[in-house]
Amino acid sequence: MIFSSIDFNEDEPIYLQIENYIKNMINNNMVVANGKLPATRELSRILGVSRNSIITAYENLEDEGVVYTVKGKGTFISPSKSKTEEGWQISWNDKVNNYGKLALELDIVKSEIPWEKNLISFKSISPDGELFDMEEFKKAFLNRISIEGHKLLNYGYAKGYKPLMEYLLEYMKSKGVDIEGKDIIITNGFTEGLEMLCEAYTSPGDKIICENPTHNTSIKIMKVHGIEVVGVKMNEDGIDILELEEKLKDNKIKFGYLIPSYHNPTGIVLKGEKRFEVYNLFKKYNVPIIEDGFNEELLYNSTHVSPIAALDKGGSGVVYIGSFSKILFPGIRVGWLLADKEVINILESVKRCKNIHTSFLDQGILYEYLRSGAFEKQIKKVRKSYKERYEFALKCINKYVNPKFIWGEGGLHIYIGIEGITGRELLNRCYKKGVIFTPGDVFSMDNAGDYTLRLGLSRLSLKEIEKGIKIIGEELKN
Repeated sequence: MIFSSIDFNEDEPIYLQIENYIKNMINNNMVVANGKLPATRELSRILGVSRNSIITAYENLEDEGVVYTVKGKGTFISPSKSKTEEGWQISWNDKVNNYGKLALELDIVKSEIPWEKNLISFKSISPDGELFDMEEFKKAFLNRISIEGHKLLNYGYAKGYKPLMEYLLEYMKSKGVDIEGKDIIITNGFTEGLEMLCEAYTSPGDKIICENPTHNTSIKIMKVHGIEVVGVKMNEDGIDILELEEKLKDNKIKFGYLIPSYHNPTGIVLKGEKRFEVYNLFKKYNVPIIEDGFNEELLYNSTHVSPIAALDKGGSGVVYIGSFSKILFPGIRVGWLLADKEVINILESVKRCKNIHTSFLDQGILYEYLRSGAFEKQIKKVRKSYKERYEFALKCINKYVNPKFIWGEGGLHIYIGIEGITGRELLNRCYKKGVIFTPGDVFSMDNAGDYTLRLGLSRLSLKEIEKGIKIIGEELKN
């Protein structure tokens, strides 16, 4: 109650003391603009003073523009027209730590050319929202709410929503993964899974080995945790085996981070035999693998290739991070991490330190959607759509561009090498013509990606794809 501390004196009229009190509350931001004051009769009763004193105070304040009256509704605080004094200023930039500084420095959403209307943007590899199965999603929402009721809206468990966890364990089993001795935790997408591992199992100065180039967000997460990222060059068939062994042998490596299916940004799908070679090298040097199951479900150019985690029969050397973000609904931010039970036990406690649990409502809806069989239909639909865009883009690249190489086997993007101009210089030229893409340098630990670029296809029509690639080709020739 804003009038609880008013203390009347005998030297000034009551109405004037009430006026000054209200002004003081406004100046100290103790009341909000357009906030309603008590009715005159009510305030008279509360303060134990004449109602006429309240009426006079309100009238005088209204004359000064401090308050205003709405007939039949009451008296309200007027919006402040100016600040009477400078507010308390803190130099927050002087207080930010290394994590915050690095996060800002590595934030390509802020540093790269932003999307604008009328731009043809090859930057995004987010799924096409027009392909979302909204009717099935609505059914999943209503069905799960009718079953669980208020439980989905209350606090949940750090490890996750049990029916979804059980579904995903069986899902990983269907991929050939031995789930004996394993457990699962639900995360806010892939990024939280990787970050929790870094928080729980690395210290500043530790080294993680990965493909070079690799997922920009993963590089950022590792760097903000003070991790040294050791890159291994990529060939057309994936990570270079000889260089990988050299660096595993000569460095004290804490983890390996790999994207074997539809690698981001190259789009390469590591063949089964080579997966086995890679797995055995990490096993030889006793370096655990963090496997990013990026886009695994989009494989449409060959039969299913088992994840590296499936090679780890009876072992605990592979941590698998999965997500349906690129084929279902990335906005609900649900991913999972499958690992040895001891790892999940630690990560469960880390999760409670971060955000208690991933939204149970989101997990419940996703489970119902997966359980209903809609997922299988959705995969077929998106595979067909993205395959059409990918194959059309390949034709356009071969027609309009003369690339040094084209890497990738499908999915949501194509990775190409260029000559004579860096990807970033080409981007700046194309931007002037209304086309943007992601230059390869953001995925690289050195200058190896300078003459490359990634073209995301998932959010563009065939017409936009052709027009955009034609402009890229023209600028390369110029």
